[in-house]
Amino acid sequence: MSSEASEINALVARANQGNAEAQFALGDHYFKGKGVPQDYAKAEEWYRKAADQGNADAQFWLGVCYHNGQGVPQDHAKATEWCRKAAEQGNVVAQGWLEVCYLAGLDRAKAAERYQKAADQGNADAQFRLGLCYYNGQGVPQDHAKAAEWFRKAADQDNADAQFRLGVCHHTGKGVLQDHAKAAEWYRKAAEQGHADAQSRLGLCYHTGKGVPQDHAKAAKWWQKAADQGDANAQFMLGWGYFTGEGVPQDEAKGIALLLIAADQGCEKAQKLLETIRR
Repeated sequence: MSSEASEINALVARANQGNAEAQFALGDHYFKGKGVPQDYAKAEEWYRKAADQGNADAQFWLGVCYHNGQGVPQDHAKATEWCRKAAEQGNVVAQGWLEVCYLAGLDRAKAAERYQKAADQGNADAQFRLGLCYYNGQGVPQDHAKAAEWFRKAADQDNADAQFRLGVCHHTGKGVLQDHAKAAEWYRKAAEQGHADAQSRLGLCYHTGKGVPQDHAKAAKWWQKAADQGDANAQFMLGWGYFTGEGVPQDEAKGIALLLIAADQGCEKAQKLLETIRR
């Protein structure tokens, strides 16, 4: 008998004796297909046994099962209930998932309320998400100025998503004065952390010369980084660059290949350009 099989047998024995940690671990094996065939129904069964004994990890994963409809019918109310039980025991992951549950149940006001509490304590991710709530008017009245304020707090803590969004605010003049130089500055901070959307936008800044000196080679450099992460807009712009020789050595075959990749992702600009090229 393999060591893995022996481990599973030992877990089954302990779980059948009512050990909550073993019950949770066995549920985890079934959920992930580790050492046993993946079986969400059995995972849910063992998670529930442990959850009923107060195991916070099992309560959280039982909530995940209900959230995704894995092993049980999808039920956002029950997902929220189990995640709340785990969160009340201090399970940090469950505390984060509560927001997902609230949003899935369309209770955006509760989600915004929880973001506010965490944001006030300095949590950068919560500050970013609260900014999104204000930006989109989800759970709170739409207020672009407050959105920019919370994005700034998170951005100052190096949250790349917030840095990108703050760049968008400065680019569009929503919530702050329009300032292309500041937009490029925040895009750069996020781009240097590997944020694909920011890399694509920074490339556009260099392409148009808004906020930075126009530089097609630098534009292509940032588009390449974003394209490598699957950003369709960057693939389109870089593909056009190779097709025309703007910012990179002209290579029509490489350009068309990139345009095809972007088009396959649903980029309408790439699709229309390819139609024009083929005529």
